[in-house]
Amino acid sequence: MRYLEVSVEGDGYRALLQEMETPVPGPDETLVRVAGSGLNRADLSQIAGHYPPPPGESEILGLEVSGTVVETGETVCALLAGGGHAEYAIVPRGQMFPAPAGLDIVSAAGIPEAFLTAFLNLGSLERGERALVHAGASGVGLAAIQTAKLLGASVAATTRSRSKLAAIEKAGADLAIDTSTRRFANVIESSWGRDAVDLVLDPIGADTLAADLRLLAPGGRIIFLSTLSGANADLDIALLMKKRARVIGSTLRFRPRKEKAELVARFTKEILPGFDTGALSASIDSVLPPAHAAEAFQRMKENRNTGKIVLDWR
Repeated sequence: MRYLEVSVEGDGYRALLQEMETPVPGPDETLVRVAGSGLNRADLSQIAGHYPPPPGESEILGLEVSGTVVETGETVCALLAGGGHAEYAIVPRGQMFPAPAGLDIVSAAGIPEAFLTAFLNLGSLERGERALVHAGASGVGLAAIQTAKLLGASVAATTRSRSKLAAIEKAGADLAIDTSTRRFANVIESSWGRDAVDLVLDPIGADTLAADLRLLAPGGRIIFLSTLSGANADLDIALLMKKRARVIGSTLRFRPRKEKAELVARFTKEILPGFDTGALSASIDSVLPPAHAAEAFQRMKENRNTGKIVLDWR
């Protein structure tokens, strides 16, 4: 089978299609013929040598796929800890769910990592609560906006690019904020009042922590997914205590397979039907062949994408 091997080359990437034997599934695993594989920033970190796969998982890049189960022919989406950017992928049986019938199979590769990350971290939202989603035009951001709205929350979402505001609004954000021209905390307080946000989903890190905490309602929580602006920040512990707030770190890739299977089962029951009703949709920026993978990774690195970038392996 063919698979992608990607390395840093100057300011960009060098992507080669290599050949290897098709892998053989082990107990509680199955082989999927990949139709599409979604790009994630975790891929960029792994290429840079900062984010190796968990022990025992594939060294091949790629955390999500759509395709066909070789044994049965059923069309599925799957969450992986590695191995997605290839013609075939080994998938733990508990980490698959049916591909939505109304969505083309390649675009369905944009669902697993983004929507499962969103559901994992927003699943505690109650109807009528308010959420703030940073980097709202990313794949996870657009999934998070839609998921929060499906759960009955109001949503504010940020972006640094005015051109991406329309995508955030289309996803359902009640407040779409361009942080290159306005301070997000001021906009939210002006619209919702003080101490009005119940949950913040934040991949930014150091630059947003203080304002996140300022906006939190009593008992609110800030969930960090990444540290794009840096990992070290001052924390006003007195304000944290006053608001009885929680600051939470969250990752998905390194969770045990059993935990992922439980998450996928809940997602399949509670969230997946939203794709059939039209309440949810995969937000696809672009679909490229594996031969253009270097271009795809560069597009993500430069933050030019709105939503998911997917590789078409058909």
